[in-house]
Amino acid sequence: MKKYLFFVIIALLVLYYLSSMPYEQQTIVPELREILHDQPFYDVLSKIEVNYWGRTISIETRGYYYFVEFLIRKAMHFLGYGMVAALLYLLFRKLRWSFSAVISCVCTFFIAMLDEYNQTLVEGRTGVFQDVLLDTAGAITFLLFIKCYFFIRDSFIRKNH
Repeated sequence: MKKYLFFVIIALLVLYYLSSMPYEQQTIVPELREILHDQPFYDVLSKIEVNYWGRTISIETRGYYYFVEFLIRKAMHFLGYGMVAALLYLLFRKLRWSFSAVISCVCTFFIAMLDEYNQTLVEGRTGVFQDVLLDTAGAITFLLFIKCYFFIRDSFIRKNH
C-alpha cells in the first residue's frame, strides 16, 4: 500500500508543479520546430479543428507548431489524469474500499478541478472546465482498461484453479 501512496503523491506533486509553471516555461514549440522541421502529417493535421474555450484551434488559426503543441498538451492531460486515476484505484483497491473505481474517478475529477483553479493563479495560464472533462475522460478510460485487466486476470486464475 505504501508504494501506491508514494506514487500517488509523486504524481500529484508533478501535476501541481507543471500546472504552476507559466506557459512560457512550458512551451515546447522551439523543440517542435527542430524535431518536426519538415512538418510531417501537415495534410492530415490541417483537416482537424478543435473547438476549445469558445475558439477554433487548428493549423490555420494557430500555425503548425502551436497546433501540434496544443494536441500534445491535451494528450498529456488525458494520459496524466488517467495515470492518477489508475494509481488511486490501485491504492483504494489495496485498502479494499468498495467502489474503488468510482471513488478514484470522483477524486480525479476533483483533483482536476483544483488543478485548473491553480492554473488561474498562474500568470499566462487559464483554468478551463473543458480540461477537467478531458482529464476525467482520461480517468474513465484508464479505469476501464485496468478493470478489464483485473477481470480477465481473475477469470483466468479462477479457470485454472
